Amino acid sequence: MPVRPTAAPTALAAVLAAALAAASLTACGNGSGSDPNTLKVSFKQSTDNSIKVMDTYLAGIKKQFEKKYPGKKVEFVPIKAPDSEYYTKLQQMLRSPKTAPDLVYEDTFLINSDITSGYLKPLDPYLAKWPDWSRFIDTAKSAAKGQDGKTYGVPDGTDTRGLWFDKRVFAKAGLPADWQPKTWDDILAAARTIKRKVPGVTPLNVYTGKPAGEAATMQGFEMLLYGADDGTSDPLYDSATKKWVAAGQGFKDALGFVETVYQEKLGPDVSDALDPNFGTSVRGELLPQGKLGIDLDGSWLPQDWLPGSGHEWADWSKQLGLAHMPTQHGQAPGKVSMSGGWTWSIPAKAAHPDLAFDFIRTMQTKPNAQKWYIANSGIAVRKDVASDPAYATAQPGLKFFTDLVASTHYRPAYPAYPKVSTAIQEAMEGVTTGDTSVDKAASRYDEELKQATDDQVVRK
Repeated sequence: MPVRPTAAPTALAAVLAAALAAASLTACGNGSGSDPNTLKVSFKQSTDNSIKVMDTYLAGIKKQFEKKYPGKKVEFVPIKAPDSEYYTKLQQMLRSPKTAPDLVYEDTFLINSDITSGYLKPLDPYLAKWPDWSRFIDTAKSAAKGQDGKTYGVPDGTDTRGLWFDKRVFAKAGLPADWQPKTWDDILAAARTIKRKVPGVTPLNVYTGKPAGEAATMQGFEMLLYGADDGTSDPLYDSATKKWVAAGQGFKDALGFVETVYQEKLGPDVSDALDPNFGTSVRGELLPQGKLGIDLDGSWLPQDWLPGSGHEWADWSKQLGLAHMPTQHGQAPGKVSMSGGWTWSIPAKAAHPDLAFDFIRTMQTKPNAQKWYIANSGIAVRKDVASDPAYATAQPGLKFFTDLVASTHYRPAYPAYPKVSTAIQEAMEGVTTGDTSVDKAASRYDEELKQATDDQVVRK
């Protein structure tokens, strides 16, 4: 007969386990204040070991920085995780001065939530003395602003989204090499043609569900929702009443499009679509191997295909075409895009904020910023880089995606947005798996929206 452990050893074991866990966390982060001459920089590291774009770029900045500031050292604290896990791990680090780095990479959709939580330091005193700040475009600056009017991050680029399509697949399907759909129905018609004529190829990818995180919300749902709207107001947030918008017909139509893609088997297998690393497969395998017809995705994809990326694909610009995402019925303005981006922010509990801003300034010289935009397939947020012909012609597709900025939308990235985004992902997942009807998914979204926003909801 097994012996039941006594309460005292159990309690002791719990205490020891907690102590070991704390020691492990401290050893992992060591706190940014452990060495007055060491700057700790945390960033999102790709889950694909062959993708080293950020690592390579930061290594170059580290050399410049340590040369410019003798005696100072830079230590990187990379977080290798899918987006949703990265946000969670980063917030855990920011809560304590023992684990908070000196500099962190923040997605603009999460920055207001972290500002409200008190995790970030306002940068206005630094920005006021930095001449280069005047060279950043206003929309990019506003992405890092808190509701208190202060700025909490320096953007390192923005992005847009559109339709990538495989000309090889289109040729086999008898579709045009200069394809440009005018409505949602045109996209579905092309996907159905591919399914019928090109077996073994996934016709259309639309990111969906909670495992895909913000990729589902932004690349998938919002690219539909903002194109279902008449363009006169934000379909997610009403700035006049400062309330979130309940699910209306446009919301249901966007869910209906997702439902059609997956119930007609025009998209990837549901099990693949709900894999948190599916985006890596899209960029690293499906598109290069000609196994995906149409991909609703972002401007940054080529970073995975450039020399030294691990997924080199020299002919991508010849084999892939680009089309803007149309509005639902082709209504004005006829096209839609969403924009986001990332910023470098200084934690409120950072031990070396002055040194951290010096690192930002090193990253954001014109030559370094331009190098990053090109390496990352990003869109310039510095006006002097955007107007440089060497930047505009540096990479195929860069002009296409830069031109979409004129018709783009930005998420209402207020503190409640991360919870709103999760509610959207859950609604998408329900119609993707077929477990929930469009109407029920929209109704559940409304319930979750009320909880996420303290009932600050308006119906239109």
